[in-house]
Amino acid sequence: MTTNNTAPKRITVLGSTGSIGVNTLDLIRQNPDRFDVVALTAGNNVDALISQAREFQPKMAVIDDPNAYQALADGLEDTEVTVAAGPEALIAAAELPSDLALAAIVGAAGLPPTLAAVQNCSTVALANKECLVCAGDLFMEAVRKNGTTLLPVDSEHSAIFQVFDAENTQTVERIILTASGGPFREWTSEQMAAATPAQAVAHPNWSMGKKISVDSATMMNKGLELIEAHHLFPVGEQKIEILVHPQSVVHSLVGYIDGSVLAQLGSPDMKTPIAYALSWPERIKVAGESLNLAEISQLSFEAPDFKRFPALRVAREALQAGGAAPTILNAANEVAVARFLAEEIGFLDILRTVEDTLTLYHSDHPATLDEVLAVDAEARRLAKAWGAIGSAAE
Repeated sequence: MTTNNTAPKRITVLGSTGSIGVNTLDLIRQNPDRFDVVALTAGNNVDALISQAREFQPKMAVIDDPNAYQALADGLEDTEVTVAAGPEALIAAAELPSDLALAAIVGAAGLPPTLAAVQNCSTVALANKECLVCAGDLFMEAVRKNGTTLLPVDSEHSAIFQVFDAENTQTVERIILTASGGPFREWTSEQMAAATPAQAVAHPNWSMGKKISVDSATMMNKGLELIEAHHLFPVGEQKIEILVHPQSVVHSLVGYIDGSVLAQLGSPDMKTPIAYALSWPERIKVAGESLNLAEISQLSFEAPDFKRFPALRVAREALQAGGAAPTILNAANEVAVARFLAEEIGFLDILRTVEDTLTLYHSDHPATLDEVLAVDAEARRLAKAWGAIGSAAE
């Protein structure tokens, strides 16, 4: 490991109480001399945010829920941490000078603060794939305009980043995103029709939040990652493939025109790609057991089943359609997943909601953040009404 003789890297964590944020802070806890926390933000888990802020003493702690402001202020009143609440405060936290902002706010809600971070931080570690799904062109233009270094945190995109020859993209023949297949990989459509939220969030390999776990069960997560990879790695949508790999050891692969296929392997632990983003271009030690291939013994691969998991097809079609389609796809999926978790709709209704919303709603290509948010809001309205008359309501 490279010895650190420089000043600590200033870190802002957007979404510090979620799974990615908690793992990030654990890595910072393991390397206190390398990192200095500037700001922490959370959605509504005020108790966890108070605990984190008391430990890491950031300049600012923000809770998105305005109703939780007083609890946050009371919990940190004997500290020097500045407290704030609401969406505008999230943006203010993202605008604080830092060396790296880790963007881990789940869903489209993370777009405004992450864009603010792109405009004010030299490096953004992106764990919020929805930023690129619902506003990919806008987001990447902001990255280029501000000269921001964008580091992917998703395990698949981090894997690609580590073996992708960005200086010679013409030599890349294909990108292969691997997918575990989720908890329902071997289930029939009839079995999935009766799936419960508890079954859908029980991922066989990864410990993740409920929303991303359901996305893994529908395989929409891989569809969203396809769109994300399209923006991160400019090789063309047709060169991006998906391969089911149940062990979640090979995190993704890049094939080259000479027949070489390079892969990044690791245990299914999000701390590995988070650590790589935090310390890049160096590497830091991550506590835990190293990958033991002899113990694993076998690695298996299979083609995805597009009939049982139509999310893969729907996401690719949205990417190919362009314009507002990916924004609508993402918004409808977020609403549908939330409705499934609340037991308002069935598991297979998630994709029905998404497809019906895409059929009913068309919009011009959103060119500004306000336009993206407007498309997002209308798609959510339709998705929330789905089922009232058998499909999304006008």
